[in-house]
Amino acid sequence: MEMNDMILVSTDDHVIEPPDMFDGFLPAKYADRAPRVVGDSKIGFNWVFDGTAAKQLALAATAGRGRGGRAQELHTEPKSYAEIRPGTYDVHERIKDMDANGVLGSLNFPSFPRFSGALFAEAAKKDADLALAVVQAYNDWHIEKWCGAYPERLIPCALGPIWDVQLMAAEMRRVAARGVHAVTFSMNPHGLGLPSLHDAYWDPFWEVCEENEIVICMHIGSGAAMIQTSPDAPMLTRVTCSGINIYPTAADLIWSPMMVRFPSLRFALSEGGIGWIPYFLERADYTYRHHVADLPDHPFYGMKPSERFNERIITCFIEDEHGVANLDVMNVDNVTWECDYPHPDSAWPTSPEDSWAYMRQIDDDEVINKITHLNAMRIFKYNPFERMPKSECTVGALRARVPGHDVSYVPGKQYQLGRLTQATMASERPLQPAQ
Repeated sequence: MEMNDMILVSTDDHVIEPPDMFDGFLPAKYADRAPRVVGDSKIGFNWVFDGTAAKQLALAATAGRGRGGRAQELHTEPKSYAEIRPGTYDVHERIKDMDANGVLGSLNFPSFPRFSGALFAEAAKKDADLALAVVQAYNDWHIEKWCGAYPERLIPCALGPIWDVQLMAAEMRRVAARGVHAVTFSMNPHGLGLPSLHDAYWDPFWEVCEENEIVICMHIGSGAAMIQTSPDAPMLTRVTCSGINIYPTAADLIWSPMMVRFPSLRFALSEGGIGWIPYFLERADYTYRHHVADLPDHPFYGMKPSERFNERIITCFIEDEHGVANLDVMNVDNVTWECDYPHPDSAWPTSPEDSWAYMRQIDDDEVINKITHLNAMRIFKYNPFERMPKSECTVGALRARVPGHDVSYVPGKQYQLGRLTQATMASERPLQPAQ
């Protein structure tokens, strides 16, 4: 296999929602209360829902800014749609950016609602009916307008009304009927003031997901605060620790009673990397031997945690040389690749080159194919080959579709919102502080 022969499907990317996304998706009685983009010339623009502002407009949508000693520029939060690539919020431009990067398929997590929809949960404290209507509108937009525009390229991932487990179960039934097999959920709901992953409260949600083969995706940063060793620690400390944030979630999962009650339920640890897994499995099995193995009445007796992890938990990585070198202790059928477009950790638009540096160390082409696309296709019930010839899905073939595509970052150069943006700016409505 050569680099251009790879077929890449990313199980972790992000959409920056366009300001008109709720148009036509909310019931008329809620239309004037829909989340909206507001702002002024001094602060910038942001999403606001029912008086609460999102933490940022574009969630580090820095694709195209380049690399190499420009850390400050890389991590400066964009303040307007003019400061991000159209491919972050325009689905047609997204496909061009995917082509330029040689990426066939993509699963996209939300941005302004936060990864698990925590912003909507805050609004539900004041008006639960409105919050539910917004969650459903978000899912309908995501399924119809975003993924529905290019079903051969985009994998739907639903939000849930995380504040109410019965509503969660009902919404999962609704989106499952529309072909959805992924839901974004909190890596630590207890950190959001909700019952923990060990609490039977979530059983109705787990049951529906198991019945409908919906994978529960837990993205880093979807619980409480990320690891921050001290208030004066540099941002680079936090970024270095990013993947390890998911380690406690993995521990919660392998020891949660719901793993016994729902034996087919599967979870994805999104943007968590894989290099930490060998030690995690070693430590988990050591814990089992010392604390469980001689207790036949224990609910986890008879199955090592490493076996449970490898059977039920899906992982992904961007660049992970150590993880790739230790695939022998993992279940390669549950390891997937991610691009992380448009975030700073992404290698876009050179993901194939960066990925190939590690993939070529694998001496089995079938294993490469599993990690780059076959696993993602099977896990999320996604089959692009029904709509595209396989020969047109490779890195080389996709890049050939967009010769000369502009992958640079020039503020304002590619700004294409036109009338919508002008109308938003004209409102000049002040932002409310994020909560």
